[in-house]
Amino acid sequence: MTTKPKILLVDDDADLLSLFTIRLQSQGFEVETARSGEQALARIPLINPHLLITDLRMGEMDGMALFEAVHQINSSLPVIVITAHGSIPDAVEATKQGVFSFLTKPVDSQKLIQEINSALAITGSSTGLQEKGPSAQDDWCSKIIFKSSAMANLMHKAKLVAQSEASVLILGESGTGKELLANAIHRASARAAGPFVPVNCSAIPEALLESELFGHTKGSFTGAARNYDGLFKTANQGTLFLDEIGDMPLALQVKILRVLQEKQVRPIGATATVDVDARIISATHRNLEIAVKEKAFREDLFYRLNVVSLEIPPLHKRREDIPLLAHHFIKKITRQTGKEISGFSPAAMKLLLEASWPGNIRQLQNVVEQAVALSSSPLISESLLADALKQKPKKILPFVEARRIFEQEYLVRLLQATQGNVTEAARLARRNRTDFYKLLNRHHIVPSLFKDVS
Repeated sequence: MTTKPKILLVDDDADLLSLFTIRLQSQGFEVETARSGEQALARIPLINPHLLITDLRMGEMDGMALFEAVHQINSSLPVIVITAHGSIPDAVEATKQGVFSFLTKPVDSQKLIQEINSALAITGSSTGLQEKGPSAQDDWCSKIIFKSSAMANLMHKAKLVAQSEASVLILGESGTGKELLANAIHRASARAAGPFVPVNCSAIPEALLESELFGHTKGSFTGAARNYDGLFKTANQGTLFLDEIGDMPLALQVKILRVLQEKQVRPIGATATVDVDARIISATHRNLEIAVKEKAFREDLFYRLNVVSLEIPPLHKRREDIPLLAHHFIKKITRQTGKEISGFSPAAMKLLLEASWPGNIRQLQNVVEQAVALSSSPLISESLLADALKQKPKKILPFVEARRIFEQEYLVRLLQATQGNVTEAARLARRNRTDFYKLLNRHHIVPSLFKDVS
C-alpha cells in the first residue's frame, strides 16, 4: 500500500487551519497542523512531512523566517507560502530564496492541489495522488514503479492481454524494463502459478542457443552424462520470455516457428518430439519490420510473435516517473548497504528531471547507485549527480557470473577454432578429455554443432 502524502499546515488562525485541513483530507492527503512557526519546527522531526504549507504573516516567526529555519534543517522539504498580503515583489523574493510556490488568499482549491502535486513530484518524497487505472497496489505489477499516464495506459493494455493466450511482442529501448513488463503479464495471467523463464537471445552464443532452448539427450554427444530439458520444456504450463528476439540467428528462427506452430520440441539427439505448453512473450529494441524487409528476420515468425505489441516509452517521455524511480532505488540501495540517505536536494532532483537518459531506467539506477556510494551527507547533492551522469559506471558482475560467462565464451571459441574436435580443443586448453567433456556438459555445449563452422 502506498503511504498517503503527509502535509504540515501552519497558520495562527484556527478557522483557516480547519478549513484547509478539510479541503486537503478530502483530496486524500494526511494533514498535520501547527499554530505557529515555533510549533512547526518542533513537530517536523516527529512527523517527517513531505510538504510544508505556511501562512506568511504570523506572530514572532513569520512564514519566511520559518522557511529559512526549515531550509537549514532540510533543504529538500518543499515549502508553499500563503498570504493575504501578497504582492509580486514578495513572491519574486520568496521564490528566489527557494520557496516552492507563493499563493495569495483566497486560495483557489484547484490551484492549491496542483501546486501540492507539483511540489511532491519534484522532490519525489511521495507518489502524490495516484493516477486512476492500474496502480502499484495491484500485486501483478507491484514491481513496476509509475504514475505517468503513458505507463498507466500501457499497464491497462498489459492486464487486458494477460487474460488471453496471445503471443506478445514488447518493444522499447534498452534499459526500459521489458523483462519486468513480461513478468507482470505472466503474473496477471492464468499461468501465474507456472514458471516464468527468461532467456536473453543475444547473450547466448549462437552455437549454444539451440541446446539451451530445446535441450539435449543423454549420450547425444560425448560427455553428455544426463538429459537436459531445455528452456521450452522448463517453461511448460508457464511463460517463456525471449528477450532480444531480433538478434536470434535465421537458422534458429525456423525452428522457433515450428515449435510455435506444432507446440512440440525435439531435443538434440532425440528421435521423438516432446509436447510443450508455454506462452511466448518476446521483446526487442530493434525495428523488426525493417529487419523483415532486409531479410534479417523471418516475416512468418514476426507475425506469429506480434499478435499483440506493447511499446514501453523511454524514460525521457515519462519524466513524471523519475522522482518515484529515483527514490525507489535509494530505498533499495540503502536497505542493502545500511547507508542513511534520505533523498535529493531540489537542485539535484531538477537535474534528474532534465537529463536525457539515453540508458533509460538502467542508467538512472546506476547513477543513483553511484551517488549513494559517494554521498557523505543524508541529502544527495547536484554535483554528485552531475559527476555520476558524466561517468556512467559499468556494472560489476558477481564473480560466479563473470566466471560462467568467461568459461562459456572460452569453450565456444575453442570449438570454433578446432571445428568441434574435442580432442584438439582439450589439448589446447591443457585439460584431459574427461574434464573437458564435463565442462562442455555443464554449459550444455554440443561439439557436433561446430563441425561445419568455417
